[in-house]
Amino acid sequence: MIGFVIFGVVVGVLARLLVPGRQHISFGWTVVLGLVGSVVGGVVANALGTGDILELNVLGSIVAVASAVVLVIAGDRAGTLARRRRRP
Repeated sequence: MIGFVIFGVVVGVLARLLVPGRQHISFGWTVVLGLVGSVVGGVVANALGTGDILELNVLGSIVAVASAVVLVIAGDRAGTLARRRRRP
């Protein structure tokens, strides 16, 4: 489990580095989105028969980073919309 969390942090940080511009999400959200991306990557790799959900493999890693990039973009956009609504 510790390796899974560390990999989630790495995936989240890589996703933020791959998204151009400044993201308005905290490091905690980066970790959460990286963990979710890791789970998605594991599920896809498992569905394709290349590995288990908790097993580190190339395809799962690529899908994990790609899904975390999408989540970081979505999280940043959601945060931007929420900030706009709060302003009078």
